[in-house]
Amino acid sequence: MKIATYNVNGVNGRLPVLLRWLEEAQPDVVCLQELKAPQEKFPLEAIQNAGYHALWHGQKSWNGVAILSKEAPKERRRGLEGEEEDLQSRYLEAKIGELIIGCLYLPNGNPYPGPKFDYKLRWMERLKAHAELLITSGKPVILAGDFNVIPEEKDVYKPERWVNDALFRTEVRESFQELQGQGWTDALRERYPDEIIYTFWDYFRNAYQRNAGLRIDHFLLSPAMKDRLKKVVVDSHVRGWEKTSDHAPVWIQIADS
Repeated sequence: MKIATYNVNGVNGRLPVLLRWLEEAQPDVVCLQELKAPQEKFPLEAIQNAGYHALWHGQKSWNGVAILSKEAPKERRRGLEGEEEDLQSRYLEAKIGELIIGCLYLPNGNPYPGPKFDYKLRWMERLKAHAELLITSGKPVILAGDFNVIPEEKDVYKPERWVNDALFRTEVRESFQELQGQGWTDALRERYPDEIIYTFWDYFRNAYQRNAGLRIDHFLLSPAMKDRLKKVVVDSHVRGWEKTSDHAPVWIQIADS
């Protein structure tokens, strides 16, 4: 089974790129982030014509997450508990066969310091609370998406320039480590513990051409999934396509149970 995550940076504006990649990569499941489309503007017909069912949680102009699947997904949750007034579309969870998949778009948090950074930390606390329930269930679970967290220095080009960025702040990295400490496995680091591998390159200063990137798109696997991991791939060439997202698709291959 091939499961992907992809921050599309606007699902309608990047639809030709998304459809081209779906045709090329043929993933079974895709978690999309940053739809930047209200609920009624999701391009369902085009997604269905590409061979996928879809669940989506849209929001006008910002955020938005979706789960595409060749097998019909059953929605389990949209949004995280803890702040009833929070209307940002950032979390969607579904059951596909025996697998539970949480698709997330964690807040960016910049500028630091400030209310956006505070919101990011609160959102991470809410995520950890829900993730603990998932992992203690003993079920096969994957959390996938744009975490907006640079876990280690090797995950960013010139880390000294990022010390006060919300993606790399000590508080954020420690919170991510606490999340992993529940028993989650970082899929890419499980397969490639030491390599420099990025998933995002800014549009400015020829970042992609210079490979001046970040690793912020992650797969976290529950203990029931760790031994089923077979492959982890970043389709970095997609970042070089015309009118593409600033993120590359990332996918894992897992063995059947």
